[in-house]
Amino acid sequence: MSPHPSAPVPPTLFDDEREPRWRSRFTTARMSRPGWARDAPARSVYVSNATGTVEIHAWDRDSGEHRQVTDRRNGTTSAVLPPDGGHVWWFADTDGDEFGRWVAQPWSSGAGADTVPAVPGAGDGYPAGLEIGRRITAIGVSTDDGTVLSVHERGSGTDAREIYRHTEDAGVGALSEDETLLAISHSEHGDSRHPSLRVLDVATGDTVAELHDGPGRGLAALEFSPVAGDQRLLVGHERRGRDELLVWDPTTGEVTELAIDLPGELVGGFVPDASALLVAHTHAARTRLFRHVLASGELTELPTAPGCVGSAEVRDDGTVEYSASSAATPSQIRALRPDGTDEVLVAPPGERPPGSVAVRDVWTEVPAGQVHSLVAEAPRADGRPAPAVFVLHGGPHAADEDRFDAGRATWVEAGFTVVEVNYRGSTGYGSAWRDAIEGRPGLTELTDVAAVQDALVADGTVDPARCAVDGWSWGGYLSLLAAGTQPQRWAAAVAGVPVADYVAAYTDEMEQLRAFDRALFGGSPDELPDLYREASPLTYVDEVRVPVLVLAGENDPRCPIRQIDNYLDALAARGDVTYEVSRFDAGHGSLVVADQMDLIATEVDFVRRALG
Repeated sequence: MSPHPSAPVPPTLFDDEREPRWRSRFTTARMSRPGWARDAPARSVYVSNATGTVEIHAWDRDSGEHRQVTDRRNGTTSAVLPPDGGHVWWFADTDGDEFGRWVAQPWSSGAGADTVPAVPGAGDGYPAGLEIGRRITAIGVSTDDGTVLSVHERGSGTDAREIYRHTEDAGVGALSEDETLLAISHSEHGDSRHPSLRVLDVATGDTVAELHDGPGRGLAALEFSPVAGDQRLLVGHERRGRDELLVWDPTTGEVTELAIDLPGELVGGFVPDASALLVAHTHAARTRLFRHVLASGELTELPTAPGCVGSAEVRDDGTVEYSASSAATPSQIRALRPDGTDEVLVAPPGERPPGSVAVRDVWTEVPAGQVHSLVAEAPRADGRPAPAVFVLHGGPHAADEDRFDAGRATWVEAGFTVVEVNYRGSTGYGSAWRDAIEGRPGLTELTDVAAVQDALVADGTVDPARCAVDGWSWGGYLSLLAAGTQPQRWAAAVAGVPVADYVAAYTDEMEQLRAFDRALFGGSPDELPDLYREASPLTYVDEVRVPVLVLAGENDPRCPIRQIDNYLDALAARGDVTYEVSRFDAGHGSLVVADQMDLIATEVDFVRRALG
């Protein structure tokens, strides 16, 4: 491997009041919406960066005590409470590599306490679902050999019992209230992007029922009814080209599609008595909450705080606890009471971070439809458009939304207009939009990005000579691909944890992503070498003409380091292109606040220098 020039971390980004302001958006304590133990609802867990690293924290609602649960060098993001709340379960990987096991420690313990395997005999791997009942735990583990789903009777003194195994991707979906039925997703048909559902008998492993909607139509097991004796399963489907809801009773075969007259896409969950659903409705990059009564079909929008809802759940007393933010307003954890009172539920210690600017919606016509973008505009100098950075989201099956983001706010503070493009492949705009990249990923998305750029140049929002492209994960992949296939459009390219050499990435990545790639491309690199070559940034490395910054995690299982080194070596071999590298000791991004700040500062500084 050739030595590569390291990207410097600037000691400061600004020499005025903006310096403490951008930093405080990262250092101010933030927290996720707390989840709670079903039978001990005063016990909650959440994720917070309050200690400078994202870790698991516990909250005793009766006493008001908040306590740090984990303390690991590279942080911890996944935790859950079993129904009795007696232990905190969290996922233990190594240095951010996402490979590990669920462990348990006593509820009353703090950081550094001894842990035990939460599910004895389940084995190590990448997580593939977890459902914890009062008696039975169902767990999924993915390895290079495929997926194993197991069930374990807690307190039995025995190891987990395998209930399903397949070389194709699968996952634990939902466990019935009486813990006799387990809904799983599977892709035995070879398409992990559009899974089918199977309900298994927990005691025997026998198949109780199957639900398969055919090619290009995926199904998701959301949850079983929380009422004992009610075996109805809430399912997400896309039978009419968008995410909608149905109720399926696998014991009778009855399927009821729910006619909810809202544009956009829907996901939901049962209220505690199963008489209604709490529905999250996403449309045009915003999510709002509704209540849908199952018997009558009555639909009511809930009067939540302005902004975009992040997540929500209903407590036994009918209170809806939710998170909400907007591009301009940092996130809050709120409680909507049954009497209509809406108030802050809990706040992390310290002051709230500063806000930022609002985004405006831009719709751009392309042959396939309309591309939706969010634009956060920086002030103009002398009437001239500010320099622009096109920040492309990861996924690809994800979307940029009108939510608060400290990174976006930093770019705006630095004087950049930020353009976020929900290109084909994004979620939230229907199945056809999401699946339009099948068979030609990468170049399809960049066609949409180019159309948005042209439209914003035409209306005077951006200066074509001062546009940079930036992204992380799939967005980083698109940035590198843009540098090689659209060099005339960009003044700089920034790629965080990208796919850089697609064939090598396929070889080294986790099996869940190999299955995703086979479904996206229509086969493996051995079966479709030309298609993978066409989609790989490495193919176009000799066409790169703009400065390139690559940020890479040493322990990344999704976009592994070897394939990034292959790309960097190819850049180095040219000898005539400016590029820099920032390597960090973590996985697919860092959970350490200081690292997050260094990374965004490195990005901003690099683009500033590239644009002069």
